[in-house]
Amino acid sequence: MKYVRFGATGLRVSRLCLGCMSYGTPAWRDWVLDAKASMPFFRRAFEAGINFYDTADVYSLGESEVVLGKAVRKYATNRDAVVIATKVFNPMSADPNDRGLSRKHILQAVDASLRRLGTDYIDLYQIHRHDPHTPVEETMEALNDVVRAGKVRYLGASSMYAWQFVRMQALAEQRGWARFVSMQNHYNLVYREEEREMLPLCREEGIAVIPWSPLARGFLAGNRKAPGKGATTRAKSDDFAARMYYQPEDFDIVGQVTAVAKARKVSNAQVALAWVMSRPGITAPIIGATKMAHLEDALAALEMSLDTREQEALEAPYRPHPVLGITL
Repeated sequence: MKYVRFGATGLRVSRLCLGCMSYGTPAWRDWVLDAKASMPFFRRAFEAGINFYDTADVYSLGESEVVLGKAVRKYATNRDAVVIATKVFNPMSADPNDRGLSRKHILQAVDASLRRLGTDYIDLYQIHRHDPHTPVEETMEALNDVVRAGKVRYLGASSMYAWQFVRMQALAEQRGWARFVSMQNHYNLVYREEEREMLPLCREEGIAVIPWSPLARGFLAGNRKAPGKGATTRAKSDDFAARMYYQPEDFDIVGQVTAVAKARKVSNAQVALAWVMSRPGITAPIIGATKMAHLEDALAALEMSLDTREQEALEAPYRPHPVLGITL
């Protein structure tokens, strides 16, 4: 396994991050694996040297954090050898205060995540989205407080506009509060709008970049024909993907991925992941796996280096997209 510096921090993480949205309970989403079915994926990830795991309180409404905590206790050599990332923002119940980035919710949510994970600290605590209904001063002060209390080691943010990210960072710096050290954003071969502002900003500021959906929710695997049409349960039921992809140019990109993959005798996933990891400033893409082949493809992509001709072929069909992924 390759390990890289996490932005400008002294933390080192594996070049791949295992995303845990797929682990929890199928009662939340029908493609989610329960705890028993999830454990082989964690075992293989730990065996391969992956030390970085990303979840969120909203995934399976907390059960994903429970499953991750069990896996860490079962397979990790010790808690301190693992980098656990989770997130706060989305509704966790019908309670109007059980959501968002208010001080009340952040302080409540971090304690709930710690209980579910079965740990006394979270390595990376991320805001899942920007909250337009809460003053940024309130959010940043509350986040600083959970760091100073020792409950959180580092702070991260997820998809938002670059100006929103800059505003929050500047306020934290002005007040002497903990700043965000990472950005978890939407980035893959069929969605590259982050190259305009967010990625250059992160490179300039030394912010770690951990893209979500590097395979476009499986779209780049090449087994999708139209929204709701595909070979897997997720392909048939993932309405979120249908709102984000499936433009004619998106299928042209998949065609190029397939051509490169066939020439190399590898899977589409390996090619698409190798491309993401080759981009400047990318720290560790967050990969999902509900079949062991998904995880093996991701590990194989670590060893793949695309040449200039292949990169140009993969990138040529791209056309600008509307902003996608800022809201859930």
